[in-house]
Amino acid sequence: MVGGGIFAVLGVVAGAAGTLAWAAFVVAGVLAVCAGYSLLRLNSLCESPRSPVGYVERFTDDNTTLAGVVGWTFVFGYVGTMAMYAYAFGGYFVELTGVSTVASVSIQPFVSALTVAAFVSLNVFGAHASGRAEDVLVGLKVAILLVFGVGGVAYGATHGGLGFGLSNLGIGPLVAAAVSFVAFEGWELLLFDQENIADPRETVRKAIYISIAGATGLYILVALVTTNLAGIDAIQRHAETALAVAARPFLGQAGFVLISVAALFSTGSAINATLFSSARLSKRLVADDLLPSRLRDESADEPIRPLVTLGALAAGFAFLGSLDAISSFASLAFISIFGGLSFLAFREREDLATAVIPAVGTVGGISSAVALLWHLFDAERGTFWTVLALAVVVVGVEVLYFERESIVSEVRSAERRVENEL
Repeated sequence: MVGGGIFAVLGVVAGAAGTLAWAAFVVAGVLAVCAGYSLLRLNSLCESPRSPVGYVERFTDDNTTLAGVVGWTFVFGYVGTMAMYAYAFGGYFVELTGVSTVASVSIQPFVSALTVAAFVSLNVFGAHASGRAEDVLVGLKVAILLVFGVGGVAYGATHGGLGFGLSNLGIGPLVAAAVSFVAFEGWELLLFDQENIADPRETVRKAIYISIAGATGLYILVALVTTNLAGIDAIQRHAETALAVAARPFLGQAGFVLISVAALFSTGSAINATLFSSARLSKRLVADDLLPSRLRDESADEPIRPLVTLGALAAGFAFLGSLDAISSFASLAFISIFGGLSFLAFREREDLATAVIPAVGTVGGISSAVALLWHLFDAERGTFWTVLALAVVVVGVEVLYFERESIVSEVRSAERRVENEL
């Protein structure tokens, strides 16, 4: 959960909130806590541990269509998340190597797409080994971010202090919180894998709260340092490599290289983890007939077809999209899911204590989604239409899949009526 998201999305967040980027992560962290509470609340109300898709089915009178739509939205959200990581990986690779074009053609899209392809191959041929390596990568990126944050605060304190931007309060942090929400996904995957966790209800509860709190604190620290040391203008010019730019004032070129290398490890690690987890989720959805049976691997222990399919989609998004569009699309997907699940938990309230937090999550999710769409329409019209088109396509595909039988039945009935009239 920690690392890849902050490297990928911080520049976009700072562009929307300015020096209040840290406040955007506070807001997003609060919404993530509300979502975490809501999902854990729904989990506790089930007779046995279920997944978030199972909560929808359980608390909507076995509405498999709605549960399937949520499952598909999770999958598309993970595809967008992987594309965002890959895009950032390409940006840091270009900055670190100093090679941006070959034959007057930008290499970043190709680097991003090839990176996804490399991790697809790694998971297809050695998923278990890559899973063990993930622990090392996570520890490394957290340590580097802590060094960057603490060192940046110390440097800022002795060079004029750090500004919090409180004189510029407005809608910016709410918009930026919506954009940053994708950096808080990951904890929910624990709820999909409870059967493999000892004492799942208690273990998962602690893990979710600790991970959200830890990520929020680290993101606030990094955002505060970055916006103060790099400056908003520099961040907007180098949105994809904002952290590395911020490291230069107190760590010099060595710091720039260190953070860039850390970003490559972090975004690469995040692609790997998200690809592996989302492919396993897809395999589960296929088994429940919530995804097309063509994705089923009858003879494979690993979800090879989902791995290849999701990897191809993520590579395509990273190759063709922009960082703003990709991060906004992925964040909207998760805001929609977690806002909806918070509302589901609110419906199952028993008293004031079990109503307030889900209500905050629901209202916050709706407000941040509306604020983000308004901001995109007002300030980034091209990105707005791109995100809207992606959302329409995703919803359209979901509806066509889950309502295909009734649609076919209606078409056949219409054909028979036409034939009878003739």
